[in-house]
Amino acid sequence: MRPGGQAVVAGDVCLTYAELDATANRLARLLIAEGVRPGDRVGLLLEKVPEAVASIYAVLKAGAAYVPLDEQAPPARLAYVARDAGIRCLLTSEALRSAWEPLEAEGVPLETLVVADAVTTVERPVGVRAVPWSALHTYAPEPPQVRIDGDDLAYVLYTSGSTGEPKGVMLSHRNALAFVEWAAARVELKPDDRLSNHAPFHFDLSTFDLFAAAVARATVVLVPREASVFPIELARFIRDMGITVWYSVPSVLTLLAVRGSLEANRPERLRVIIFAGEVFATKYLKLLMGKLPNVRFYNFFGPTETNVCTWYEVPRPESDLPDDLPIGRPIEGVTAEVVDRDGNPVSEGEPGELIIRGPTVMQGYLGKPELAERVLSREGGERIYRTGDLVVYGTDGNLRFLGRRDSQVKSRGYRIELGEIERTLYAMDAVAECVVLAVPDELVTSRLKAVIVANDRLSAKDVLSFCRKRLPRYMIPDEIEFRDALPISATGKIDRRRLAS
Repeated sequence: MRPGGQAVVAGDVCLTYAELDATANRLARLLIAEGVRPGDRVGLLLEKVPEAVASIYAVLKAGAAYVPLDEQAPPARLAYVARDAGIRCLLTSEALRSAWEPLEAEGVPLETLVVADAVTTVERPVGVRAVPWSALHTYAPEPPQVRIDGDDLAYVLYTSGSTGEPKGVMLSHRNALAFVEWAAARVELKPDDRLSNHAPFHFDLSTFDLFAAAVARATVVLVPREASVFPIELARFIRDMGITVWYSVPSVLTLLAVRGSLEANRPERLRVIIFAGEVFATKYLKLLMGKLPNVRFYNFFGPTETNVCTWYEVPRPESDLPDDLPIGRPIEGVTAEVVDRDGNPVSEGEPGELIIRGPTVMQGYLGKPELAERVLSREGGERIYRTGDLVVYGTDGNLRFLGRRDSQVKSRGYRIELGEIERTLYAMDAVAECVVLAVPDELVTSRLKAVIVANDRLSAKDVLSFCRKRLPRYMIPDEIEFRDALPISATGKIDRRRLAS
């Protein structure tokens, strides 16, 4: 234990492990007093502040599951997630009032708000109890007596859904620990490490930052959004904050390599870079490795439903790297299989779908057992997940990613179902037909392009305005193209191949 060690750093604010534990214990007791029970889902709508980290641990200590919400998502989407997750208690702040205040009008049955930046009474919707953060001091700093089992739900992360609606991936304490403990050991985390928390809390990359740091009694440094706007500022942040382990999507690292002036802002303490979430263009990876010769690089791979399931340490010299960087081998305790459409193992060197089994595989989709049945099965009490990812084993024994079976794509590290965007566009009265395409882009993996046939006058500005009210920012099309008709294939379907050419 390191009670006096730094647990969370955000700018000039620091919480020691003793302070983090005491705050989380007090808040857990408050939540229980407010009616939160084991198995409940508690919403987390907070910016990157130490109180947010304490809130995550408080929810877990109360035996509940936290559901991180995207404060930049439009009210309709926030409300859908809150209703779908059954959120009655929301941990939030006055600074984000514009995000949570509309939830009442959207029909979210909130009962309690715990407001992190409030010290006195808080204006609140009728029938909702608001508790200021200052109320924590009336509760004991010892942990509440709540029994928590490894298979109990720990958190729910919402991802883009093929049905046109977000779906909540349910992950247990055991799911999280199986990945986190392996990862902490793999990158040899020590108490003097300082891990970046770049990913937002609703993005699955954040679980490594938060929980692996705790496993090693290291420090997690919250990366403010403003530091990510300009690559040079991000490079200075990594240097000035003494970051030793960095984890983010490749698009962030690409900008850091190209525009971060790393020669002038050399991060002397940085020893490990981990990337995940999308393909890292080899030419930019080589560039970054060349500028950081003393840093070890890891490629982590896996959908939200399995946490990280495979890994690969990038070898040096970087000049010898292949264009198709492997996703590597399964992490400890996880089994990976490559099968054909009928679920039979493929021959050596043949491509197929990646199947994952082991302790990291999710519990299912919240409230959607019929969706889980399509991708989850059990064998000997073990869950097996069909990822939908096409892979092949290379001659070196490492898996290589080939693409997807469905219309799911990655952009800026986020998983996106193109069908969800198309369904949103079809909700516009003026849209007669539409297709959303993923256009390859080396910096962000894919740009989103919407091709629309309108039966009335419609402008790109109209389309974007409509989307901004219904979709998170990362799902809003980057380009809008209008056509008189969409090309049709010989089978009578929209010819996406011709549209993409």
